[in-house]
Amino acid sequence: MTITIGIDPHKASHTAVAIDDSECVLDEHRLRACSDQADQLRAWAAPFPDRLWAIESARGLGYLLAQQLVAAGESVVDVPAVLSTRTRLLGSGRAQKNDPNDARSVAIAALRNRGLARVDLDDHAQVLKLLAKRHRDLAQSRAETASRLHALLMELQPGGMAKRMNVTRANDIIDAISIDTAIVEHRVGVARELVADLVHIETQMKASKARLRRAVAAASTSLTDIRGIGVVTAAMIIGHVGNIDRFATAAHFASYNGTAPIEASSGDRRRHRLNSRGNRQLNFAIHVAAVTQLRYPGPGRDYYDRKRAEGKSTKEAIRALKRQISNAVYRALVTDARRRQA
Repeated sequence: MTITIGIDPHKASHTAVAIDDSECVLDEHRLRACSDQADQLRAWAAPFPDRLWAIESARGLGYLLAQQLVAAGESVVDVPAVLSTRTRLLGSGRAQKNDPNDARSVAIAALRNRGLARVDLDDHAQVLKLLAKRHRDLAQSRAETASRLHALLMELQPGGMAKRMNVTRANDIIDAISIDTAIVEHRVGVARELVADLVHIETQMKASKARLRRAVAAASTSLTDIRGIGVVTAAMIIGHVGNIDRFATAAHFASYNGTAPIEASSGDRRRHRLNSRGNRQLNFAIHVAAVTQLRYPGPGRDYYDRKRAEGKSTKEAIRALKRQISNAVYRALVTDARRRQA
């Protein structure tokens, strides 16, 4: 009999609860998060040689512990936080929220849902996920810095900068400012500091893009053959998808990334609405590809125009295009996986 061990991870401590196939609690254990946390848990679980570890948010807060257990040869599954919460509230018989009940709900969720994703040791997909997040963080920092600079330039010159913010235009405006008061002097000084920040961030972004390009090339993916998917978007998709084999069909994949609409029918009225669930990072990546395809003539734009001619609204036509892109992404990832296995 396999014993399921649910873990409720926290920053400073972890709580583990072991249950049998009838969902009865066999033992529970709480330990401090430390360098030998995996060894302590394995020593505690020694009486259960046939065991499965279920960790809530194994890709998030429980990431390090999950990786340590897998490295030690343990079998670990990832339990989404929303699934364990629903289990605690609706199906575990213990709705009161505390660490032991949370850990028990994680174990029960794993016991009742055998299709949960297995946790593997970090691979190249996780490298791409990390690099893509770093690049997006840099892009966000650039946008914030550019916004601050533009707001300051509007205090120095009427209208500020009419075109897209860049370093050359910003310096031209600053150099043309006549410094006649103390406040203007300080505004110009701060503006030059923001320009320097912008230069630094853009230098980092160039290095990040080059690093991403090498990492995506090492993945030998055909995703970049899809129009609208560049190296950053491809890295985001590969990083968040991981093992494509966990999705049985393209429809399953579309449901995971939120491009499959949700039925909202009532009585004889049949309708569907936007799916706001799923992996929002994947959904964003597919949205970027869709918007890019709409800018240029091609199959994506033609498909969008056909949907508009059929009476679809602009948003509905874009959603339909995103679903087609999702299917293309799924086929590309499946093809890549089979090529690597061959």
